[in-house]
Amino acid sequence: MRKVSEKLVPWLDNFNQLLVKLVEGGFKPTATNAREGLANLTKGLVTNIPDITWVQDDLVVGGEYDVPVRIYHPAPEAALPVLVYYHGGGHMAGSVTVYDPICRKLANATRHIVVSVDYRLAPECPYPAGVNDAYAVVKYLWSTLDDRALNYQPRLSIAGDSGGGALVATVSQKAQFDESVDIVKQAMIYPSLDYTMDSESMEQNATGYLLQKGKIAWYFDNYFKSNEDRRAASPLYGEFSAALPETLMITAEFCPLRDEGMAYYENAKQAGVKAELLHFDGMIHTFMNMEDLVEQECQQVYSAIAEFLNK
Repeated sequence: MRKVSEKLVPWLDNFNQLLVKLVEGGFKPTATNAREGLANLTKGLVTNIPDITWVQDDLVVGGEYDVPVRIYHPAPEAALPVLVYYHGGGHMAGSVTVYDPICRKLANATRHIVVSVDYRLAPECPYPAGVNDAYAVVKYLWSTLDDRALNYQPRLSIAGDSGGGALVATVSQKAQFDESVDIVKQAMIYPSLDYTMDSESMEQNATGYLLQKGKIAWYFDNYFKSNEDRRAASPLYGEFSAALPETLMITAEFCPLRDEGMAYYENAKQAGVKAELLHFDGMIHTFMNMEDLVEQECQQVYSAIAEFLNK
């Protein structure tokens, strides 16, 4: 029998009751309250914010937009490999500020220089602005690190959650055919990979588990503003070849996006890509932003990504 983790049940019950009251009171989703919602959730439930030796904001220049980034170096005296991180938020919410504690933990856990990307968001900057920013960072990042005179190894991996996971997969598929971009590994945490929303888990987990199917559709309608072919934009239906990076896929049982993550993992393996799947029973989408409730599971994610990147 399917059962949400007892660690999440009280919070989720309270959230669902609050959601009913909001809707009855005339709540209308906007970019502002979507951003506030993710920011407040993360600030309230990721309260352990570790120190890190060196943190600075910068820009990656060379694409159509100078992309703001926040760089975390856990050991400035050492030349460490680089991990570019794309935050979640349905292409509409999230920021380097919201994800600051998560990226600190990633840098410390993985012993990588983490570059957190403040890509442009919809609806102000719809598709493909965020994709273009995400790709510009992996293409032009090295000049930014050189200008800072940082110790680094020119070994690049990428990671992201939810909508940021979509960017990971899209960037990797583009890089298959770009000799100027070499991505060694990619890690995705409950990524959004199918903009057609066609999966069993999308229906099975449509309501009641924080991320609702209706909210996903609303995100996508704000992201795609020019009648784009959503199937063609979906990484799940993109080209898979052995040139894709080694892959770590992380999924959650009560996440609407669960099945597309698992399908991507299978497609990657069939294409000859070395791939691993880490699945969490009882977890919901966005659980990494709820660490105070599910600390053990979050630590397992950080440890798994660290092991994956460093082996």
